[in-house]
Amino acid sequence: MSDRMVRERLAAMVASASDGAVTAGEALTATVPLSALGVTSLAQMRLIDAVETEFGVEIDLSGDGLDLLDDLDALERHIDEARRSRS
Repeated sequence: MSDRMVRERLAAMVASASDGAVTAGEALTATVPLSALGVTSLAQMRLIDAVETEFGVEIDLSGDGLDLLDDLDALERHIDEARRSRS
């Protein structure tokens, strides 16, 4: 999956996890934290589950995990780094 496809998939996952409160388009173009757009803590938990299941990466909430959930770019980088470390 290309980087663009990963980013678009993550945006769709944000939209799904937030029950549409934040659209995929809003997630893709966000210049503020996703929580400022309406991603709630429940949506973050749903997003964690979806990302871990689909991409096979772990999001450690004791570290920077919560910050990842507020920034699509950071989440994409985390997935990319996890993939590279497995190679």
